[in-house]
Amino acid sequence: MKAGIHPDYHPVIFEDVSTGKRFLTRSTATGTRTAEWTDGNSYPLITVDVTADSHPFWTGANRVLDTQGRVEKFERKYGRRQRGGSSSTPTERGEG
Repeated sequence: MKAGIHPDYHPVIFEDVSTGKRFLTRSTATGTRTAEWTDGNSYPLITVDVTADSHPFWTGANRVLDTQGRVEKFERKYGRRQRGGSSSTPTERGEG
């Protein structure tokens, strides 16, 4: 890397606020808080809302959404829309 143009890249502890799990990695992110890691050293601590430890996709807790019901709810609320931006049918426009 070219010297003097890149931000400081250093070890940082990231903590998932929902599960409390921490992991040590390298990042350019900085924080005002520090925490002690298992090696006895202190590193900047960055708290995050979601990590692979708590994200529904990675934990297997994701849900299958009822998309058909959502489409019907949308159509009831806003009405059914015509494609192409015109209210005429394809045969009225001379198509098909």
